[in-house]
Amino acid sequence: MHSAQSHNHQRTESVSGTMKHKIRVILADDHPIVRAGIRTLLASQPGIEVVGETSEGTQVIPLVHELSPDVLVLDVQLPGLSGVEIARQIKAAQIPVQVLALSAHDDIQYIRNLLADGAAGYLTKEEAADTIVDAIMGIARGEHGWLSRRVASQVSVWMLDPMSTPRELTTRELDVLHQIVNGLSNQEIGRQLSISEKTVEKHVSAILSKLEVNSRVEAAVLAVRENLV
Repeated sequence: MHSAQSHNHQRTESVSGTMKHKIRVILADDHPIVRAGIRTLLASQPGIEVVGETSEGTQVIPLVHELSPDVLVLDVQLPGLSGVEIARQIKAAQIPVQVLALSAHDDIQYIRNLLADGAAGYLTKEEAADTIVDAIMGIARGEHGWLSRRVASQVSVWMLDPMSTPRELTTRELDVLHQIVNGLSNQEIGRQLSISEKTVEKHVSAILSKLEVNSRVEAAVLAVRENLV
């Protein structure tokens, strides 16, 4: 379900005799209490207007197309379509909306994925109340890199040491990676390790995800470069 106010609403306000556009915001979060709290907070800001909201991932992009917001406050974990995938689609389609990611987690992988997919900012929910108004106003002005304190500390560690994210490959995944380096196909790896081809596919998928690469070739190159096998 999603709700949206009429598109034919007053978009400007008078400030000291000048006309100023309100910042149009859509909220996408599947927690009603969180959404209501943010809506109430933003409603108290004269320069911000919440024009629509949704709890379903699949509704987000259609709602953005319908209402043309300036900023999308996007929960990372939504039912139907994840926030990461939504951000990726928005970037790929070059939809003119700034994304402010909102998450219960400060996991570095989420942060890296969202920022790589074009999010202008990333706030944790527990810190959002302190910074979300400033973040929305800054992002609407075209500023990028709005991070809450916990997220900023994570990013600082990552930028100081890009290899600090643990690989955490299991013994079996390392076995499969070794065979990938040797150039074996999934079928050949399955025979070599006495496991099914389907199991090999699952291990390969996990390896690509953990190593943050897109192909077997990239995984093999990384494995050799970092002496993982």
